[in-house]
Amino acid sequence: MILIKTISQLREKLAPYRNKPSSIGFVPTMGALHAGHISLINSCKSADTICVCSIFVNPTQFNNAQDFEKYPITIEKDIDMLEASGCDILFLPSVAEMYPPGDVKKNYDLGYLETILEGKYRPGHFQGVCQIVDKLLAAVLPDNLYMGQKDYQQCMVVQKMIDLEEYATVLNIGPTIRENDGLAMSSRNLRLNETERQQALTISKALIFLKEKLRPGQTDSLRQQSEKILTDAGYKVDYVAVADAATLRPVENWDGKQLLVALVAAFLNEVRLIDNMVING
Repeated sequence: MILIKTISQLREKLAPYRNKPSSIGFVPTMGALHAGHISLINSCKSADTICVCSIFVNPTQFNNAQDFEKYPITIEKDIDMLEASGCDILFLPSVAEMYPPGDVKKNYDLGYLETILEGKYRPGHFQGVCQIVDKLLAAVLPDNLYMGQKDYQQCMVVQKMIDLEEYATVLNIGPTIRENDGLAMSSRNLRLNETERQQALTISKALIFLKEKLRPGQTDSLRQQSEKILTDAGYKVDYVAVADAATLRPVENWDGKQLLVALVAAFLNEVRLIDNMVING
């Protein structure tokens, strides 16, 4: 695996792969890697000529400075995992490389997506996500981009940005990878102590409860019951939502056919956890 720290070096290294039938695959990460990230690397390796992974903890997508400061950094372990997975290039830029002096901040017209769920509870977050993914796509110019379904709304936002900026990149969404006990794998799980790690299972339990109990008709009572499962377990809930899987607009009366997604975001002490499940897919 080659480690590259500048955009110019990255472009030079990728130049030979710009022509068909070669293809460039790209997995953007913020490090603290786990099996979910490696599943995306594996998908990339199976489909593309060359696999590029980036590790960059992006300051512009943290609306809470403390959250940014506490984000887990495990770079040596990450490099070992990427090498073992067969990743070809690790792009490891500095903040100055991605946000040089005089850098002009774009504004992305994300419409409704920016006003709900994560957009509502983390103002400015998705603008920061689009900022860095736009910069990374411009540097890599991949044929394929790989992201995980655990960040369901983020995947929709990135697709919107790809369309707005007219990138010729296909977004491939990999399934959420879970621990054996059901907890969705997340870099933030590293911040949980032993007791919190057990409590964290309540998130997937609340989603499974909602998924198994949902029937055609009104959804709000069941949504409230799922939220109570979390509050009873000591969570501070931002939202439990039942939404259209394609638009994320809330569904209050389900016809039994519409594809839905249930989404949760909640604080377990200082750690904010998110998860989702497609209900009738």
